[in-house]
Amino acid sequence: MRRVGAIVAAVLSVAACDAPKRTPVVGTPEPVSAQTDTGFTAMEQRHGNVVGQDPMALAHQFVAQPDGGDILLERQIHDDMGINQIRAHLLLISRSFARGDFSLPGFVHEKPVPGTVIMGQRAAQIIYTVEDLPHGGVVHMRTSDPEALKAIHSFIAFQIAEHRTAH
Repeated sequence: MRRVGAIVAAVLSVAACDAPKRTPVVGTPEPVSAQTDTGFTAMEQRHGNVVGQDPMALAHQFVAQPDGGDILLERQIHDDMGINQIRAHLLLISRSFARGDFSLPGFVHEKPVPGTVIMGQRAAQIIYTVEDLPHGGVVHMRTSDPEALKAIHSFIAFQIAEHRTAH
């Protein structure tokens, strides 16, 4: 019995010495430090407030396309109410953008969003459609107007950088 106790004590002391070297368990929250990016966190929180969702439960993707761009927003898990909120949000975005109203991205980012002035001026040359996805949806922005296309690509590049969604 003494031998088992000694073995257990030895294993525990080795494990304790090795603790800083081990990889944390998946899902373990990161420790909060003075270097926490409060600007990014605040922007994500404003976005969550606009969508009506916890920003940590959302997956963004912004994709430049040859004829425009796509804004994808999905839940990380299946939740009918959350998915419906996302779809309603994307419908609101598409309708607002089609009217030349880009106040929501300005609110979320707390600054003018590149491309939106031209997208507003060229609203009649941009077609916005919403498509449902299994856990959310996508806003497709399409145009054949070179100036509007450049603005959409600028908007998409900004969103990728701000939301840190580059792969």
